[in-house]
Amino acid sequence: MASVRLLSSVVLVGGLVCAAVGCGGDSGASVSAPAPSSPSSSFSSFADSWDEPAAYAYTLTSSKGERSLIGTFRVTVRDGKVTKAVGLDESGRGAVQRAPEEVPTIGGLLDRLARAHQDGADTAEAAYAPDGHPERITLDPLKNAVDDEESYVISDYEPGVGP
Repeated sequence: MASVRLLSSVVLVGGLVCAAVGCGGDSGASVSAPAPSSPSSSFSSFADSWDEPAAYAYTLTSSKGERSLIGTFRVTVRDGKVTKAVGLDESGRGAVQRAPEEVPTIGGLLDRLARAHQDGADTAEAAYAPDGHPERITLDPLKNAVDDEESYVISDYEPGVGP
């Protein structure tokens, strides 16, 4: 069992090192927020390269931090507004019941990423699919603060789907 843990740790560290130095295929792109004093054109170009379609659906898994938007959701968007949000797990159902207006569009998530970047967040990162939509967004405003992190995973993205 110890050898499995060791192997898992080695693979994890290798993956992190690989991600940090930029090795790997061209299946997507990752962008990290630089220091606030040095704006990154790659940050803007990735976020700006995706045009939010008039209608789409996606699955959002929101985790980390002490926030009300925790859980997994199926989200339908039309004309830049969430028209339907369904909680897919207990946390998601509770979040939709308490505050359905907090379930964001993908454009809204990109706005959060841009704001965090502008505000000099310790972490403001995104990984993008080949078509330009984000697949993962990670935010951490303050490195040593507790429970201020936000993690969003976007999956099952379907452009053109909507009511």
